[in-house]
Amino acid sequence: MNVSRRLREDADPVWQKIFRHPFVVELYEGRLPLEKFVLYILQDYHYLVDAIKNFCLIASRAETADQRRRVLEIAHLEAVSELQSYEQFLTKLGYTVVEAAAVEPIPANLSYRSFLLATSCLKPFPESLTAALPCFWTYAAIAEHHRTRLGENPQPLYREWASVYGTDEYQQLVVRLTALVDEVTRTYPYGPLREMFVTASRYEYLYWDAVYGQESWPA
Repeated sequence: MNVSRRLREDADPVWQKIFRHPFVVELYEGRLPLEKFVLYILQDYHYLVDAIKNFCLIASRAETADQRRRVLEIAHLEAVSELQSYEQFLTKLGYTVVEAAAVEPIPANLSYRSFLLATSCLKPFPESLTAALPCFWTYAAIAEHHRTRLGENPQPLYREWASVYGTDEYQQLVVRLTALVDEVTRTYPYGPLREMFVTASRYEYLYWDAVYGQESWPA
């Protein structure tokens, strides 16, 4: 069994909770209150910026030139394609990038980003790459799991946002990242990889839960 498949099975309990989370279900059904979706989009700016930094850090820890190139290709897609799409979508909600950047990150957002960056700075390449996988993979899995709901979604804005993660382009990106994880972890001890993957998966759940509950810092 590939390492990625084993990781996926071990993280299944939290993934199932993600699939059933009200933010995810209501978004794909078109019932999510707009203010919760706006909070998610505004918070996502900080995550995307740090995701680019994170992949640059991961690339610097790569063991071969080919691995470094493949990681940087993903960073490039984040920096150019996904961030550009995000900025365009932000405009449709009536916000600018400057306004999104000025929004204070909620605790779950800051904690998740800090975990990823700390992992990439302090842990070996296989662990840092593994920690980055759940974000990409869960979004693709959510899109597949709720494909029928999205087809019946009456909200054009939500359909537009969610449909990205079901595209062949995005699904292939996940395949590429998963294949790289399998390659670099083939002979690596499984325990630390499991810890990174399950922890990142839990943060994915906590992030959905935080924006749905409109989390904020204490006064």
